[in-house]
Amino acid sequence: MRVFADRHDAGRVLAERLAAYAGREDVIVLGLPRGGVVVAYEVALALHAPLDVYVVRKLGVPGQEELAFGAIASGGVRVLNHDVIRDAGVTDQVIEAATAREKVELERRERLFRGGRPPLDLQGKTVILVDDGLVTGASMRTAILSLGAHHPAWVTMAVPTAPPSTCQDLAREVDEAVCVITPAQFWGVGQWYMDFSQTSDAEVIALLRAADARMARSAGDGAAEGTTAQAERPS
Repeated sequence: MRVFADRHDAGRVLAERLAAYAGREDVIVLGLPRGGVVVAYEVALALHAPLDVYVVRKLGVPGQEELAFGAIASGGVRVLNHDVIRDAGVTDQVIEAATAREKVELERRERLFRGGRPPLDLQGKTVILVDDGLVTGASMRTAILSLGAHHPAWVTMAVPTAPPSTCQDLAREVDEAVCVITPAQFWGVGQWYMDFSQTSDAEVIALLRAADARMARSAGDGAAEGTTAQAERPS
């Protein structure tokens, strides 16, 4: 079974599975930080699509932080799981305190990664949500759930590798799920990469800036072509 050289290699392979989206003006690629942004960069590059980071912060039950009663995400979205809130006895005070605490970290990360640029408008768009791999899928599930508040027209979850059960479970929550490698024996995402070293904040920032510059050049080239065509059109 294939092992990816690194996240860039994984992104290029994943992009091949998403080739049907190439060149479409409604497509936006979102990467979950930090490693998911590296994979997403290669996907966006191959599809000629804009890239953005999608930051999600889980709201955990006190004393059971791995159990999420909700989440906040890019764009000022908050999603609450009222069943967990009821069963765990989470109070309004706890909800608001956790939201305020995680909002500080979410806003810090968004300022760091975007440098003041607002998030892309996802309403009515085809969104490809990318991470570098899944184990339980908790972060991806949270991201998918919160994306609904942005009202995209279509959501595709795309990852290089995940356990079969995780990919199948999450496929029920999106319009399309693409998981390149789904090995039955799955101990961790890193086993399917030759290089799975930690992605730095600086690398995420550099990739986002490079993607922005590429889209700006593309838009400029398109405008220039239109001007030339008009100039050459006979009167």
